[in-house]
Amino acid sequence: FTLEQLKNATSGFAVENIVSEHGEKAPNVVYRGKLENHRRIAVKRFNRMAWPDSRQFLEEARSVGQLRNNRLANLLGCCCEGDERLLVAEYMPNETLAKHLFHCKAYNPRETQPMKWAMRLRVVLYLAQALEYCTNKGRALYHDLNAYRVLFDEDGNPRLSTFGLMKNSRDGKSYSTNLAFTPPEYLRTDRNLQMLTDSCLEGQFSDNDGTELVRLASRCLQYEPRERPNPKSLVAALTPLQKETEVPSHVLMGIPHSASFTPLSPVGQACSRGDLTAIHEILENLGYKDDEGVVNEETLNSKKKGDAAFRQKDFKEAIECYTQVNFGLVSYVEAANSFFVNSQFIDVGTMVSPTIFARRSLCYLINDMPQEALNDAMQAQVISPVWHIASYLQATALAALGMENESQTALKEGATLESKRSSVTGKK
Repeated sequence: FTLEQLKNATSGFAVENIVSEHGEKAPNVVYRGKLENHRRIAVKRFNRMAWPDSRQFLEEARSVGQLRNNRLANLLGCCCEGDERLLVAEYMPNETLAKHLFHCKAYNPRETQPMKWAMRLRVVLYLAQALEYCTNKGRALYHDLNAYRVLFDEDGNPRLSTFGLMKNSRDGKSYSTNLAFTPPEYLRTDRNLQMLTDSCLEGQFSDNDGTELVRLASRCLQYEPRERPNPKSLVAALTPLQKETEVPSHVLMGIPHSASFTPLSPVGQACSRGDLTAIHEILENLGYKDDEGVVNEETLNSKKKGDAAFRQKDFKEAIECYTQVNFGLVSYVEAANSFFVNSQFIDVGTMVSPTIFARRSLCYLINDMPQEALNDAMQAQVISPVWHIASYLQATALAALGMENESQTALKEGATLESKRSSVTGKK
């Protein structure tokens, strides 16, 4: 993202758009914003001295940005211009865990009931699942984990903020914070269940459940890392403790919920069932109507060869040709504007044609390369955030990778984007 885009999205970083718990006094301020395509975002603006090394910042953002999971408030991109360092993530409209636990009346004056026991159990399970996913993806360390880092999405489901996956940085060095903080009141109780429990929850849970959670918490707070449980074992321990699993989170939270699942169109249905032949026909007929970008003669020839191979179902040849298009565009734009290249969330070649990435994604799927397919579908969405095809292809790739929950989330997002597109343009 450019700084100008994010200024426009946040009304010039207006005070009324600040969602940080400590407002303007926070060293790194988070704003709510809305892009031109009406997508809502959260923008974290770092202190000017937080990331003096722009390359380090971009590498960190790129690494965190590769994570995609419905237990995370996913990172969408970043901005690195001059002294400015900003992160852009999915916007979570239903506040933080801290507000719901500690400031519920301030957040909602009509809310007199504390968060239900079943919802608290769901929060800790989802949090453990988020940490397990991050660990499996090579991001085992989460910085400054606390109740302000847990956010609630439009469905009332808890998600872990990806902002905490970024290393803290001062003077070009990285620092970790709050790695093993134990509250003094916890130490004073000698694990007394009644002393540790929120008094508002009296009668909502059994002593066995409470004791098990205290035991897990005690293990998590051990000073030596090897004595702490890994996220996978936490998930295994927390899963059988869950209550009211059939009740949606927004009901347990007592928050309004207007979102409903939009029925799938033919393209959505094709992607949901993994019908690669039907997807190929749709992409071939779709053409390049929505694409804008930079082309030169060399890349145009590679593109034409790739399209011919795609039509003839020579998918390995199509992959090679479309890859040549990307390499050519990187070199072309790099020579024209090196600053532009260095400011991107991912390589500048992805700035040009979402359709090329969509077509190559399908080619990878047909060649049984789902991870590469997912990467291309994600890049297509970075270029064109409101393009439903990119979300649908992500769903197909995620299903091929065995990530069914994530696949369903991507399908839902694709259906929502397609519905909005149809209502604005009249297209189906």
